[in-house]
Amino acid sequence: MLDEKTRMAVALKRFSLISPIINGQTDGITEYCVRITSEPIQMPHYGLKNYAPNTIKNWYSVYMQNGIDGLKPLPRSDTGMPRVINAEMAEAILAKIDEFPKAPATKIYDLLIEEQAFLKKDASLPTVRRYINANRKIPCGDDDSVQMLRFAKGRVNELWQTDIMYGPYVGEKKKSVAYLMGYIDDASRLITHAEFYLSQDILSLRDSFREAVLRRGLPTLLYTDNGKIYRSQQFDYLCANIGVTLLHHGVYQAHSKGKIERFFHTVRMRFLSVIKKGDLKDIDTLNAKFRLWLENDYQKKVHSELNGKTPLDVFIGQTENIKLVTDLAAFNKKFLMRVARTIKKDATISLDCILYETDPCFAGMKKVDIRYEPAADGEVPGELLLFQNDECIGSAKRVNYTDNAKRKRQGAKIREKDTGAAGEMIPENTPEPKEHTISYAEMKEG
Repeated sequence: MLDEKTRMAVALKRFSLISPIINGQTDGITEYCVRITSEPIQMPHYGLKNYAPNTIKNWYSVYMQNGIDGLKPLPRSDTGMPRVINAEMAEAILAKIDEFPKAPATKIYDLLIEEQAFLKKDASLPTVRRYINANRKIPCGDDDSVQMLRFAKGRVNELWQTDIMYGPYVGEKKKSVAYLMGYIDDASRLITHAEFYLSQDILSLRDSFREAVLRRGLPTLLYTDNGKIYRSQQFDYLCANIGVTLLHHGVYQAHSKGKIERFFHTVRMRFLSVIKKGDLKDIDTLNAKFRLWLENDYQKKVHSELNGKTPLDVFIGQTENIKLVTDLAAFNKKFLMRVARTIKKDATISLDCILYETDPCFAGMKKVDIRYEPAADGEVPGELLLFQNDECIGSAKRVNYTDNAKRKRQGAKIREKDTGAAGEMIPENTPEPKEHTISYAEMKEG
């Protein structure tokens, strides 16, 4: 059975194959599909696999109708059923792959049959081939020298570059390093958004990218390095869900995104060099000063590569190429964080050491996909949405221990108490008082 992480990985791989069609980078859809299917494609979980051109077209149609979730493999109809290849057969196949790494699946299958590792009736050739393709290691070829040329896109929002810069220490008593996350448009050199954060995690990256998109529109391509947060499946999925293709430069090729690196150099020389100690008392003060400098200095300063124009002039001059977010509710839904969790027997879920409770009917359920909007610093998400097979099945809210102490448990019947104050109710399964016992309450009343 494919878990949610594997299904997401397959969907992202399929999206990467159809993204040139979505972004208009191909002259013809049919010719492109024929070209990329001329050789086997390495697919997560499935390994090297041959696809027909019509399959690529079908993925494109499914994405246009259902978005990134439509590219996920459907759950198997035989989930929970035993597979054909058992542990002994798998061990024999893997040993033969290691012995003959370049042999085709048909030859490995014939050798296993000849050695009577298993019989033909136990496993067919297609079954063994799928297992081999999923577990075969792909040999790495020799790297060819790559020609490096300066380039610039002709249209705004066609390509953004992004990176993280280590900034100054902020705080009066307890100091913390500030990280500048920035995005630059390749054609206009406009900074679509840049902000200092106290951490360089996925939440900060998500917040900065969301602000950039809402302020300046959707980019076609987003070019990054191979940092951990940029390589996270969470961010990859966020980009694909809104139709943005995420690209990573090669190893030891940081110069490939020289425009954002040049902007960081400008920040150090023209902003941080004149910052005062009082501007570093907290992150909000630093960002307020930085925004003022960015809008009044960098964005409106004539750039040598823009023929005497400012980045803001070039960007505004191509408003026809800017695709703004018009449906904020739909955008926020696609931008939700996603994690997999298991619902416990008491119908609770743990997220970031915070306990959430959901409907008792979900108690003991296996893993579900949780989607939520992260809260502000120092707070926790108010509600978690529960999904299974891409369908919302319910929600979960933070456990309120005080209210739960007063709630009647389901299944506990109530009867009127025989003695004591009138109208007082107690659970029916409460044991009766034993005979020959002393009642201090009655002694006091007497």
